Amino acid sequence: MTTNNPEPDPRASPGPAPERLVPPGETPPAEASAASGAGPYQAPTRGWSKAPMAAIIVLALLIAAFFLAYALVLIV
Repeated sequence: MTTNNPEPDPRASPGPAPERLVPPGETPPAEASAASGAGPYQAPTRGWSKAPMAAIIVLALLIAAFFLAYALVLIV
């Protein structure tokens, strides 16, 4: 009966040949990118702009008016 060893023999495992390994300290530098990708610094803006804030307030008032009218209809 043969048993299956979950850990294979490291000498027979796939990988680079031992004679082709790069010695420590001689690893080539990483590839540099063409652009940093960060761009120039822009200070963050404060608060919401007026149009989105006005739209949210109008929407909230319309929803409140709908529920108020619905409550009045249920009472009467």
